[in-house]
Amino acid sequence: MTIKVLLADDHAVVRDGLSLVLQSQTDMQVVGVAADGREALHQAVQHEPDVVVMDIAMPVLNGIEATEQIRDRCADTEVVILSVHSSAEHVFRALRAGALGYVLKESAGAEVIDAVRAVHAGKRYLGTKISDTLIEDYIRQRHTVSPLEDLSPRERQILQLVVEGRTSAEVAEILAISPKSVDTYRSRMMQKLGIGDLPSLVKFAIQHGLTSLE
Repeated sequence: MTIKVLLADDHAVVRDGLSLVLQSQTDMQVVGVAADGREALHQAVQHEPDVVVMDIAMPVLNGIEATEQIRDRCADTEVVILSVHSSAEHVFRALRAGALGYVLKESAGAEVIDAVRAVHAGKRYLGTKISDTLIEDYIRQRHTVSPLEDLSPRERQILQLVVEGRTSAEVAEILAISPKSVDTYRSRMMQKLGIGDLPSLVKFAIQHGLTSLE
């Protein structure tokens, strides 16, 4: 049986490299590529892949939010997160969103192949540098997994778009809501986070993997 794979990463060189690696396997076929989370969701609905290999820090919609939406709309599609982020918070948020695998980019290659096969078989796959103990300790020690958990999905979407430099009008167009609603969500979101200015909001978003320095 051929495993249909969708690749989602905002760097073309990463997508091209992964595509070559996966296409070299006789049991795998790359059926689509995406450069941001919203496009990944669209491609997943269109192609119904068996597995999505997803970066976290992508524009418009980050990989964790995209994972949650893909799992909601494509019940038979599993997700492998491929990321530079190795903290327990990032791994746990990805698993909570519905990802079944998590691999660090520094270990990419054979591990991605192993991860795709494992999650397609319904098994969880954590990269060799990520241990179950790390996740279990994090869950046990933290009362609140992440400040992001206090935000609604809509507030998290607006957070990402705002720190990417989008105006209220642009955010409103992307999310199909009014600019006034965007301002209301943004004000509520910043109040929940206890953040009062854009530079601090950008720093927070980078620390929690919603956007990158680029």
